[in-house]
Amino acid sequence: MAVALSFDADHETVELRNGGGSISRLSQGQYGARAGMPRILKLLEKYAVPASIFMPAVSAMINADEARAVVASGHELGIHSWIHEFNSKLDEDTERSLSLRAADMLERISGQRPVGMRTASWDFTPSTLKIIREMGLLYDSSLMADDEPYELTEDGEPTGIVEIPVEWIRDDAPYFNMDRMGGARPYGGPVMVLDILQRELDLAYEERGVFQLTLHPHHSGHRSRIFILEEIIRQAQAKGDVWFCTHAELAAYCAVEAGLLR
Repeated sequence: MAVALSFDADHETVELRNGGGSISRLSQGQYGARAGMPRILKLLEKYAVPASIFMPAVSAMINADEARAVVASGHELGIHSWIHEFNSKLDEDTERSLSLRAADMLERISGQRPVGMRTASWDFTPSTLKIIREMGLLYDSSLMADDEPYELTEDGEPTGIVEIPVEWIRDDAPYFNMDRMGGARPYGGPVMVLDILQRELDLAYEERGVFQLTLHPHHSGHRSRIFILEEIIRQAQAKGDVWFCTHAELAAYCAVEAGLLR
């Protein structure tokens, strides 16, 4: 089994995208950078496992030391929009411009050129794949058509782009998100979420497949929730025959196996 852990370091960008009117919601995002991500990076180091961190460019600009620490720790830094914008509200030229600017900014700050993209809120438009191909990226991780990686096609033709599928089931935000004014309320406790993820992990192992996970530092980085990540890592390692990999490493492996890379 392959285990591909990922973290969306949105931090302040969701509220900034919306106009930045609430200092309270900005502080909720700041928690991810101040406490959540350091706790997560420490845990990953403890168990010597790599991860992929998808970071909006504006988040990286605000938290440049974090972006550099991610790369210095041997993790992957991936594209996650400019300011967590909704691509479906943009025209193609604007979506392209923001994607290119985001890649350039992440490279400028971290020294690592991203090879993969995860669209903000997994908002993948009819133009997104075209832009990904123009950027020369190896993979995307925004779609949900399978449990296992697959090759994206465009107009019925293979593109060579590997899709590492996500799922809201394996994302902490639907369970933990809290926005008092917007009506979002956490609907599941940490033990419930761990149970769901354990079941996903166990069957992925039985099927000799991929277990992909998406967490947010400002959700799962809290003291009462960080045990979920630790327990998933411990249980995966206990199975023995498990490959912990970044999304980039997984995509490269799949591309070679499928003959997409020579």
